[in-house]
Amino acid sequence: MRRQYYTIRDLADMFDITPRTLRHYEDVGLLNPVRRGAKRLYSERDRVRLQLILRGRRLGFSLPEIAEMLDLYDADPTEITQLREVIRRGDEKLRQVELQISELEALRDELVAMRSRLQQALDEKLRQAHQKGCDD
Repeated sequence: MRRQYYTIRDLADMFDITPRTLRHYEDVGLLNPVRRGAKRLYSERDRVRLQLILRGRRLGFSLPEIAEMLDLYDADPTEITQLREVIRRGDEKLRQVELQISELEALRDELVAMRSRLQQALDEKLRQAHQKGCDD
């Protein structure tokens, strides 16, 4: 069976990222392409890891957190440990997001109330100015 390899451009285009991003993930040890001279060749395993890295980034995980979760996968082929850890970390991330949503809702309510008070003050000033103009 012939092994599938991807160039840096293949993966960059496939995932709509820059080659620089791929090189960075390689520099921090998340990807390990084979080298043919100056050319990097990424395996199917690298492609799947990249997909997981990008998903983790979208979900707000740091690169060290992603690295730890990927290492768990490498250490436990049954994936049980990794799945438990990803669920645990996902639950924690969900709690953080829910707290942020709550804080943003409170901020929105505060801004709406402030705008309402300012609008009332403006309306009163305009009414006073209109009355003063009519009185003259």
